[in-house]
Amino acid sequence: QVQLVESGGGLVQPGGSLRLSCAASGSIFSSYVMGWYRQTPGKQRELVAIIDSSGTTYYGDFVKGRFTISRDNAKNTINLQMNSLKPEDTAVYYCNALSGPARYWGQGTQVIVSS
Repeated sequence: QVQLVESGGGLVQPGGSLRLSCAASGSIFSSYVMGWYRQTPGKQRELVAIIDSSGTTYYGDFVKGRFTISRDNAKNTINLQMNSLKPEDTAVYYCNALSGPARYWGQGTQVIVSS
């Protein structure tokens, strides 16, 4: 079993920045495909960004160059740097890990972008 714990969410004004972190434990972190998803009440959970074990990344189109995903295998951590935040970025952000056939989720961290 893999445990994922997100942190770094909070309230930020439009145009501001936040850095989310996800700490993983319980298995071999370096072999995972890791990602960030987000969900607004009443909406489907959507992909924000993913990063594989070699550091190759993919971003959702809505990011528009504003977000950066990274991983630190030595610390068993992935991060999401979010810049130029918009009100529509408001959501609960979830960390995800894919290891073989298994998929794991964290509990989420709330991001609110508002004046």
